[in-house]
Amino acid sequence: MLYKLWRSFIKEIQLLKRDSGGIVIIFLMPLLLIITITLIQDSTFKNLEGSKIPILFVDNDGSDISKSIKSEFENSKTFELITNFKEKDAEKAVFAGDYQMAIVIPENLTKDLNSNIDAKVQTIVSSFGLETDSTAVKTISAKTKDIHLYFDPATNTSFKNSVMNAVSKMVFQIENKKIYKAFQDQLGTEDNLEESKNLISFKEIKPTKGDKEIIPNSVQHNVPAWALFAIFFIVVPLSINLVKEKSQGTSVRVRVSPTPYYIHILGKTFTYLIICIIQFLLMVAVGIWLFPYMDLPQFDVSGKMFHLIIVTLFAGLAAIGFGILLGTVANTQEQSAPFGATSVVVLAAIGGIWVPVFLMPEFMQKIANLSPMNWGLNAYYDIILRNSGIAEIAPELCFLFLFYIMMVTISLFYERKQNSV
Repeated sequence: MLYKLWRSFIKEIQLLKRDSGGIVIIFLMPLLLIITITLIQDSTFKNLEGSKIPILFVDNDGSDISKSIKSEFENSKTFELITNFKEKDAEKAVFAGDYQMAIVIPENLTKDLNSNIDAKVQTIVSSFGLETDSTAVKTISAKTKDIHLYFDPATNTSFKNSVMNAVSKMVFQIENKKIYKAFQDQLGTEDNLEESKNLISFKEIKPTKGDKEIIPNSVQHNVPAWALFAIFFIVVPLSINLVKEKSQGTSVRVRVSPTPYYIHILGKTFTYLIICIIQFLLMVAVGIWLFPYMDLPQFDVSGKMFHLIIVTLFAGLAAIGFGILLGTVANTQEQSAPFGATSVVVLAAIGGIWVPVFLMPEFMQKIANLSPMNWGLNAYYDIILRNSGIAEIAPELCFLFLFYIMMVTISLFYERKQNSV
């Protein structure tokens, strides 16, 4: 049995050697893909970190509140304020797409807010029987003061929401300081209530390794994602080879030989599994040794390589199973090659290789859970980003192996039915 399996393996190697150009493409194209995508994403990330977004700032108030808001934006690492615009001109410039957004502070914002706060504070103080300036205690008709925000129609919704939340937070903090200051003046206390710190704050706790924080980067996301894409792309040459065997009569000789057909399938499995491992190792090598010379973060696999190889083996099995089924069902290369390439792209899109699953619509997120690429990608991320072990990724490994078993089983039944007398 082992000898027959070895001979089947040798046969597959000899078939692959006849198409040396195709083998080079299998290894070379994924490397070019991962280098290109990582360079694009990493440079974009660095540009967003190092550059500021120009926004128009129109100050019709010219007093405390507008100056505080302006100061907050100027101290921000994200925005660069341009102040030489009137509101109408700013509106036209933003809606024309020349600028991403504009902020317009209304007239008398500080004056109206101060008057309203003072009156309310004095009313509250007087209700406790404390002395106040009785002439100042009067009903104030509070009118909402709108800070106008103009956005380029092509601006992303998440960016709009983040800016509006930031402005709202600024105004809320300024209002609180004004209220504290008004109470301080009325009560005559020497405590500086205005500068009191928040009682509750948010602090992000990041995973650490020793004394260093583990901060995910573009390389940690791209190497496993595109390695998985490359692994599944062997569906194309594998299915083509199976179709060639049909057209050249090799499959007939295999069926009439004393060697069981499943040995033929296992031979292909071992052969292409080796190719998957080599693909992954090459991409990891690029991440470890080449990326630092390209001013990219190094791919850190310390203590994780064994787990990553295990995931690669099971992901390779899933890809091989799909390729075997496609090659068994297809009758011509014109059927297997386009369908194989297209199906791999679709599985990658569904599985979260291009767009994170959490950004997809809810029904697409459910579909993503059925993609073998999603199982493999989650297993890779669990190891690289979440420091998980084999026990934590066992469900994904089981799904990938069951996918291989199901694909091969369907292929064997289909092949037997097609060639039964």
